Amino acid sequence: MKSTAVKARPGDKIRLSKIDPGDTGGMSKEEACTRFVDLREEVSLLQEKLFAEHERSLLILFQAMDTGGKDGALKALCSGLNPAGLEVARFQAPTLAELDHDFLWRAHKVTPTKGMIGIWNRSHYEDVLVVRVHKLVIKKVWKARYDRSIASKKS
Repeated sequence: MKSTAVKARPGDKIRLSKIDPGDTGGMSKEEACTRFVDLREEVSLLQEKLFAEHERSLLILFQAMDTGGKDGALKALCSGLNPAGLEVARFQAPTLAELDHDFLWRAHKVTPTKGMIGIWNRSHYEDVLVVRVHKLVIKKVWKARYDRSIASKKS
């Protein structure tokens, strides 16, 4: 099968349905493992610089269906990072305290601080997409959430 590896740039539109999930980018497993080790070392150095600079943060979102491999991917990624520079958050069913606030409140309170790498296992998109797809709330509610998410991305 021909490789369909995609390199995305900010603003690019990507259709996951057009990408073969079995695509290896033309790499063997051995090549990929070697590349992964090299990149993990590079990310570790970048983490040190991010922490020392203390000007910005990095947020990494893992979004996938249940049993989609999020935990395994997180474990592999984090094995090369300094745990002291990580802030990990999970988004499960909202707690009563979270339900008492705007739906983005729980996302805002766990946004990584300057110099840190934040890793979210799932994200606030659960509160926008899932409730719409499974008809858990009326259109007026999910539409307002969607509009609010879009507005917060622009600011």
